[in-house]
Amino acid sequence: MAIKKIKPTSNASRHISYIDNKEITKKDPEKSLVKILKKHSGRNNMGRVTVRHQGGRQKRYYRLIDFKRDKKDIEAKVVAIEYDPNRTANIALLYYTDGEKRYILAPEGLKIGDKVVSKENADVKPGNAMPLKNIPLGMPIHNIELRPGKGGQIIRSAGSAAMLQSKEGLYAHVLLPSSEVRQISVNCYATIGQVGNVDWQNVSLGKAGRKRLMGIRPSVRGVAMAPNSHPHGGGEGRSGIGMSSPKSPWGKKTLGLKTRKKYKYFNNMIIKRRSK
Repeated sequence: MAIKKIKPTSNASRHISYIDNKEITKKDPEKSLVKILKKHSGRNNMGRVTVRHQGGRQKRYYRLIDFKRDKKDIEAKVVAIEYDPNRTANIALLYYTDGEKRYILAPEGLKIGDKVVSKENADVKPGNAMPLKNIPLGMPIHNIELRPGKGGQIIRSAGSAAMLQSKEGLYAHVLLPSSEVRQISVNCYATIGQVGNVDWQNVSLGKAGRKRLMGIRPSVRGVAMAPNSHPHGGGEGRSGIGMSSPKSPWGKKTLGLKTRKKYKYFNNMIIKRRSK
């Protein structure tokens, strides 16, 4: 997939770029696999903003993706590769031999007409899902379960892939893109290959309007505010933040503050931390 630039007929189009989606073969989603995606604009059930800088995105349907890959030992044919507005990766439409249709994340190298399957001892090729105990070492994998049967939770964004490093007893050691190494049960399922749409991270939005269509509203710098609105505010002319560490609008530290939840089950599984 290549990055496509357009002729700069305006200042906005001068830096804009798109992905040349030649591999996408179907425009409209499968009607039986979509549902209404409501706009919440960062508000909770009481109407209060709990996530700032959200709102005003384009209407879109949510595509139901099969992250569990729980349809075992039944072969499926790849019928189409589609764009999904809800994620960075493209998705593949599968037709199973028993007539059921499902969406999966489209890995790099998956083409129309390919056959994929989810089973204990599947062929090692992109799109096939199997437990970690049967995947060869050094193999790139994605859509990995953290608990058997729960469905893939990590390595789902475009271009990402983890690597299976070793297996010791009931656990496999998986190297994540963040350089973190963690233990995962060998009975957890994962999908072979790297998630497709690798060039997604090289796209330049080029103008503010594209960000607004994605549902992201403008944010104002703290140093540009008055001191009663933000800890960084105030000062004569252009001034720095005026403190040792940056703060949020509510006075909490924003750099260096650990925000990872202290779940004992997950933290005990980390062998090598991502921090340097």
